[in-house]
Amino acid sequence: NILGFGNILEFSKKYKVDKLVYASSSSVYGESIDMPFSEKQPTNEQISVYAATKKSNELMAYVYSNLFSLPTIGLRFFTVYGPWGRPDMAPMIFANAMVKGEKIKVFNNGIMKRDFTYIDDVVESILRCCFKKTSIVGSEKLDILCENKKIIPHKIFNIGFGKSVALMDFITLLEKELGITAKKEFLSMQQGDVKSTEANVDSLYKWINYRPKVGLEKGIKSFAKWYKSFYSI
Repeated sequence: NILGFGNILEFSKKYKVDKLVYASSSSVYGESIDMPFSEKQPTNEQISVYAATKKSNELMAYVYSNLFSLPTIGLRFFTVYGPWGRPDMAPMIFANAMVKGEKIKVFNNGIMKRDFTYIDDVVESILRCCFKKTSIVGSEKLDILCENKKIIPHKIFNIGFGKSVALMDFITLLEKELGITAKKEFLSMQQGDVKSTEANVDSLYKWINYRPKVGLEKGIKSFAKWYKSFYSI
């Protein structure tokens, strides 16, 4: 992950891209209990290798912005779900297990909360960040981050719905839309996992005049409709 991102930064510098927009993760906040998570709070205590690689990417992007004036925007995604979701993420894992009549693994005995973000909101946010016109100087500069007021074209944004929802509520909605009662296996907390996430998206709204707006009930309904259609259920 780190080496690959280093190559992307090098090519972006070489070919003088307008701006580099890259994926980060809410996992960089670690076990912080200061919620909703704000881009201004420290992110120095990750608890998984995955989170550490995302934080490393942010640091590398900042250095390239500082040294080479390469505009970079890092997007911290919060539990993205929806049609065509990753097979290793909870919504797809849960749906697949429920349809097969298998148990779903519910960690920390279900006492977990997540800021679930529907894919359409994520795509809209990415596109607006990509196509927003920016320049290194003037009123459209990305940010000023140094004590000496040197302009560094580097920005980090949260992309989340902005509401923390109990995992059990997520499962209940999925059961309702699939018409299946899940068999649940309650387990202890996974190593490297966190109990709660919630995004403050005020900075995102200020930057692109958009904040995610698809609530979980509507999002799960759309996901379940796609899932049943795609798998002919």
